[in-house]
Amino acid sequence: MRANPQGKSECESGARIRRDFEVSVRSTRHLKRRLVYFGCLLCFLLEHEYENMITVHQSGSAPKRIESQAATARDALEQAQVKSMERIVAVKINGVALDLSAEVPEGAEIEPIYLESDEGLEILRHSTSHVMAMAVRELFPGVKVTIGPAIEDGFYYDFDYERPFRDDDLPAIEKRMQEIVKANLPFERREMTSIEAIHHFEKEGEDYKVELIRDLGQEKVSLYTQGTFTDLCRGPHIPATGKIKAFHLTKIAGAYWRGDEKRPMLSRIYGVAFADRKTLKEHLRRLEEARKRNHARLGPQLDLFSTHEEIGAGMIVWHPKGMMLRHLLEEFEINEHLKRGYEMVKGPQILKTDLWKKSGHFENYRENMYFTTIDEQSYGIKPMNCLSHMLIYGSKIRSYRDLPKRYFELGIVHRHERSGVLHGLLRVREFTQDDAHILCAPEQLNDEIKGVLNFVHDMMGVFHFDYELEISTRPQKSIGSDQDWEIATKALMEAMDESNLAYEINEGDGAFYGPKIDVKLNDALGRKWQCATIQCDFTLPERFDLVYIGKDGEKHRPAMIHRVILGAIERFIGMLIEHYAGAFPVWLAPVQAIILTVTDRNTPFAEKLLGSLRNAGIRVNADLRNEKLGLKVREAQLEKIPYMLIIGDRESEREGMTPRLRSGENLPFMTADEFARKIGEDVKQRR
Repeated sequence: MRANPQGKSECESGARIRRDFEVSVRSTRHLKRRLVYFGCLLCFLLEHEYENMITVHQSGSAPKRIESQAATARDALEQAQVKSMERIVAVKINGVALDLSAEVPEGAEIEPIYLESDEGLEILRHSTSHVMAMAVRELFPGVKVTIGPAIEDGFYYDFDYERPFRDDDLPAIEKRMQEIVKANLPFERREMTSIEAIHHFEKEGEDYKVELIRDLGQEKVSLYTQGTFTDLCRGPHIPATGKIKAFHLTKIAGAYWRGDEKRPMLSRIYGVAFADRKTLKEHLRRLEEARKRNHARLGPQLDLFSTHEEIGAGMIVWHPKGMMLRHLLEEFEINEHLKRGYEMVKGPQILKTDLWKKSGHFENYRENMYFTTIDEQSYGIKPMNCLSHMLIYGSKIRSYRDLPKRYFELGIVHRHERSGVLHGLLRVREFTQDDAHILCAPEQLNDEIKGVLNFVHDMMGVFHFDYELEISTRPQKSIGSDQDWEIATKALMEAMDESNLAYEINEGDGAFYGPKIDVKLNDALGRKWQCATIQCDFTLPERFDLVYIGKDGEKHRPAMIHRVILGAIERFIGMLIEHYAGAFPVWLAPVQAIILTVTDRNTPFAEKLLGSLRNAGIRVNADLRNEKLGLKVREAQLEKIPYMLIIGDRESEREGMTPRLRSGENLPFMTADEFARKIGEDVKQRR
């Protein structure tokens, strides 16, 4: 509204009507005054009419306004003649996801949620978890239900039962779920006071639900019922179980209640659900392929590593082949760092706890650390390498001419991981990080971040990984000033923007001392893995009083970049095993070739060839057993060795070999020198 010349209030719509009319009809001042009131009245009537109308938004179509007579969201969508109603599982009312049965207030904005959308699939999967919980309760009397969220591609539900569930329980559960789906039971929502809900679940013997309600501390809660099963849930849910078309139960695992090792161990049943059977079938195919590539199975099978209960959970024992793989990877990394101006350093495994307090780790990270006491002095076993690197920098006076300083360490670190999340090489308690810290002048920060991004790009290209980028911002638990965080976050964004790199913002997931760029790899199966990180930090240089002498002769504070390229070596090797399905490229294979004799009379030349190839730097073994050649070939293929060198009478006489690829392809006869050159070219080309 604005004031007109007569002091009357006039809304914008009224003013527009008045102006248009004045242009076409030049009349008396008396008429103009009447036009003001006429325009305002018309505007009021129009706005009042729209206030009472419901606006329905549809993708690819203009919004529709309908009379506010619809009792539910479903009614409103039908009144607006929204297409493909059978594909709609829920709605957004004024931006909030709700059931189709939700009441619609006057003037509401409604948007349908379709089954195949990300939000629709999440709702479908959550509803499927409720169906599974209903089936489990009916099949296993006395079971207690806990929580059952949707997760990527599927869902799970945790149960407390007199015995752990087994894989052979899954077919019966899935069969009962199919029956529940066929019954097309409606999901019905109701609200009640927390006191009423506690009373309800106490009668059902559902102790975990009672605990959840008490911890929520809300006056009212919502419950959903389908058939015989009622669950504590915010919703929304699909209208009825019949909407579930394609699901499968995949596995059973153990999980502590609320992730607390002191609480009961529960049985977690996992499942997947999709909008149609075709997509489910393709997903199950990928799961089977992932099972074949599982590094926890392939690693021991290929004699790379093992784990032992008597040593402890999350601790890896590397076998000769696995250690050779590590050596090759680490040697490659060291050379790549040296080429880019990094300096090798190394810090101790334990540092005084006072130092971890100074850095902020004790306050913000100690639940992930291990501590010990020596001569009544408390020490922290390092979970990261930055403290030693800062002490190296601070050990002498630095000039602006010395910067940037790039310190690199393949540092062994220890972090406390809950036993429930430990998994093969991917989640361990002791691991080696390809950790580096770059200390530079603030004006050098942009170029240094770009340099690390280029380094990541080059390294991922070697292993044929596609990747995506995220910027993770300040978490709730953090140190440093708002200004430092803003400057650091802006530096990361500017470097990404200037490099023309696309990225997403991951709110609140930065390190406690600074924002970071996270690199998510996509492997051969399209799965995402966390790998490299680039963190920008102005806070720790302040806490450790790191300085350099600038051109003006004054002391200045450097910026610090914390970064890893491959990340944890153990984790990266686990990813490589699954990415390559254990069939490593020649340059990275622990054993590049194996000599296979046809008969015992070929052994003398085979032994001579073995020595010759090893002297040429080739990683080669020999199988000289008096066994059938077919058996030897099959075993070598199972070991995924790139080349099998068949030595028979012809090869012995001509002092050469007939190489056979692990794929089964036979190569032409060649001499030892020719084969050595071939291997050398494979290594040079990183293939």
